[in-house]
Amino acid sequence: MATFDWSKDPQWALNPAQNGGVTLAETELETLNNTPLISRLLTTQIHGEESEAFALANYANAAAILFENLKAVNWAGFYFYDEKVDELILGPFLGKPAVVRIKPGAGVVGKTFDSQQTTVVGDVHAFSGHIACDPASNAEIVVPITRADGTKLGVLDIDSTAFNRFGVKDVADLEDFVKTLVAFV
Repeated sequence: MATFDWSKDPQWALNPAQNGGVTLAETELETLNNTPLISRLLTTQIHGEESEAFALANYANAAAILFENLKAVNWAGFYFYDEKVDELILGPFLGKPAVVRIKPGAGVVGKTFDSQQTTVVGDVHAFSGHIACDPASNAEIVVPITRADGTKLGVLDIDSTAFNRFGVKDVADLEDFVKTLVAFV
C-alpha cells in the first residue's frame, strides 16, 4: 500500500490549524510554491488514488488533468515509442480521434521525439509536414518524455484552437509536468 506524505500537500501546508499547528519548513514551502500548479495537481491525483504503480492509469489521468485545466485546449494526450515497429503509438488522450501511428521525424510529434526538445508551433497550418487530426487545431506544443537514464518513452502532445496559444511559461510548466509524471511511469 502506498504512503502519502501529507506534508507535501498544498492544503496541509496552508492550513496549519487543520494539521495540529505544524507548518512546513521554509525551504519546503519554497519548493512547493515553485512547483507549477498543474504538476501539483498530478502528484495529488496520483497519491490520492494510490496509483503510483499503475503507469497507464497515471498517463490517462495526466491527460485528463491537462485537458480540464488548460485553457483553449482541444486535444491532450500521449504517444509512446514502440521499438518493435519504430513508431510512436497513440496512448491515453482526450479530444477527437487521432492518428494512431507516427514515424519518428514525422510531424511535430515525430520531430520532437527525434530532437528531444520541446516544440511550440504557433500556427500548425504553417508547419511543414504537420499531421492534422482536428481541423480546429491551430497551435501545438509537444514535450518529449525521457527517463533520467536517457530512455525515450514518447511525447506529450497538446493542441489548441487558439493561434500562438503556448508560450515560455507553458513550456516550463509542461516540462515540469512531464518530469513529475515520469517518476510514476
